[in-house]
Amino acid sequence: MSNKWDYTSWQEECLEMKTHKPEVMTLLLDDPRGFRDAWQLGALHEEYKRLKKRYEQLKLQKEQEEEQQ
Repeated sequence: MSNKWDYTSWQEECLEMKTHKPEVMTLLLDDPRGFRDAWQLGALHEEYKRLKKRYEQLKLQKEQEEEQQ
């Protein structure tokens, strides 16, 4: 039995959504090394969720505008 999932981690998507400082990029690509890194990674995940929601809303708006034309 094989699963063919289209899996992209949220960290990879977050890197594509906006520019980040090099230390933040390293944190997103590697594992957190301590409490501070884990806390920052959690904050980045919350920011990612807000950006993802906004991008989806804009995409939906654009599709609706295209349908009206």
